[in-house]
Amino acid sequence: MESTMASITNPVHSPIRMSGFSSLFLSPLKISPNLVALKSRSVVSRASGLAFSPLSKNLKASEPVEVSERVLGFSPLSQRLRRRGSEFPLVKAAAADAEGGEIEISEGYAKPSKSFAEKFPFLITGFFFFMWYFLNVIFNILNKKVYNYFPYPYFVSVIHLLVGVVYCLVSWSVGLPKRAPINKELLLLLTPVAICHAIGHVMSNVSFAAVAVSFTHTIKALEPFFNAAASQFVLGQQIPLPLWLSLAPVVLGVSMASLTELSFNWLGFVSAMISNIAFTYRSIYSKKAMTGMDSTNVYAYISIIALLVCLPPALIIEGPKLMQYGFKDAIAKVGLVKFLSDLFWIGMFYHLYNQLATNTLERVAPLTHAVGNVLKRVFVIGFSIVVFGNKISTQTGIGTAIAIAGVAMYSLIKANMEEQKRKAAATKAS
Repeated sequence: MESTMASITNPVHSPIRMSGFSSLFLSPLKISPNLVALKSRSVVSRASGLAFSPLSKNLKASEPVEVSERVLGFSPLSQRLRRRGSEFPLVKAAAADAEGGEIEISEGYAKPSKSFAEKFPFLITGFFFFMWYFLNVIFNILNKKVYNYFPYPYFVSVIHLLVGVVYCLVSWSVGLPKRAPINKELLLLLTPVAICHAIGHVMSNVSFAAVAVSFTHTIKALEPFFNAAASQFVLGQQIPLPLWLSLAPVVLGVSMASLTELSFNWLGFVSAMISNIAFTYRSIYSKKAMTGMDSTNVYAYISIIALLVCLPPALIIEGPKLMQYGFKDAIAKVGLVKFLSDLFWIGMFYHLYNQLATNTLERVAPLTHAVGNVLKRVFVIGFSIVVFGNKISTQTGIGTAIAIAGVAMYSLIKANMEEQKRKAAATKAS
């Protein structure tokens, strides 16, 4: 292709045909048939003209730009259009010259600045951890206060889930988040998870109502032991010896705390143990129910199914008592407004802290989340003792500390092993 260089010493005025700029967007001013001045530069005439395309892979020839009945090709880079002596701001775009070479027009509007979350991700992650801890502590304290004047854990468990379901439905209605569709296959996968979630949730609340919050959380520190046992004997997964050894302090600490716990009773102890077993099987079924759906929608569907599971036992076991004197006694003690507001807020805090726990897990590595989960339990136990003034024996305090230390060791070892497996799998895949 032949080309001739033309030197323009004076500004050349000529109307520009708009169809030649069909793929180039000029903003905020619009090109009109008004005269446009071209800055004095060397211009290369090309027979094929200038074709602009947003993608270099999909080029389409466009009509040439005609100036004084001659076809001009713009070369070199960054020619600026001027109108009445002022520059046109150009949106950054990708163009292609007549020979197919890509040209980047970099002048014009600057790139949008990064958002606060992009600039300071560690602050956002810290905020997630803070809210997770804060909501969890508030939930446990307010939940126990409700049980002090309204000891009906089955009904309160239903309220927890009901408020969460209403929250999810409202969120779906406004598109935050957008509801993921569900079919029969997904429903069958999520139902066992939801049933185990419902049983674990109800039994946890039975324990909370029967014994001190600190003691329930000490017993629930045994959950990793049940997870390891189920993985070894149910799923057939070999658990390394270091993991089993790290669980020994957990069992020892819980045993020490239970023997001298002042609020100990068998209902609280057994229900907390059942909760551990139920949440263990929830984890097993969750691994089998990898739906590909985002965690917010999965938790919403699980809450809906769990609510339907919890409702019949609550009506059968506690329904008659509630109708006879349960509601009347609670209203007489604290008043109708406080009673209803307490039920609403414990349900809201329950849903939000569980949702934030899931969101936090998505933002950090498993190791970080494991450490955070252990610290969360320490916060809950400590604040519950301070707020309710629970008296604990020296042996109970030592046993609780040993159990928490064992959970921390187990979580760190397990998270490190999972991280090594992930890296090995990534290396093998690459």
